[in-house]
Amino acid sequence: MGIEIKLEKIHPNAIIPIYATDGSAAADLYSTDNYDLPVNARLIVKTGWKMALPSDHVGLINPKSGIAINKGVTVLNAPGTLDRDYRGEVGVIVINHSNDHYRIEKGQKIAQIMFVKYEQARFNIVESLDNTSRGDGGFGSTGVK
Repeated sequence: MGIEIKLEKIHPNAIIPIYATDGSAAADLYSTDNYDLPVNARLIVKTGWKMALPSDHVGLINPKSGIAINKGVTVLNAPGTLDRDYRGEVGVIVINHSNDHYRIEKGQKIAQIMFVKYEQARFNIVESLDNTSRGDGGFGSTGVK
């Protein structure tokens, strides 16, 4: 059946997040207003919603792939993190990586949010870590350079 996300509408133009298909893992988030996004600019797009998440869940805000590939506009801090104890308006930080001005329209799908169960970690300081075949091999060490 899914988890319950409590929503508080705080803007008259807010559109409830919607799953585009039965198989969608993330729900679409919509802009409440029009925005002009110049080349290389970034801004916060308002959604008009406050959310309360269950105690063991986080909301991950991801780009819309069509906007990213077709327009060069994406979520700057992808994924954005909506913590369970945050009660402010859900906003989406977007950036225009294209060479063209981009206009975000009121009611436009701007990002998507996925709700994921998580656990907080316990940090344990040790003298050394176990060895692995990869060791301290970093970026590109597994074959992609």
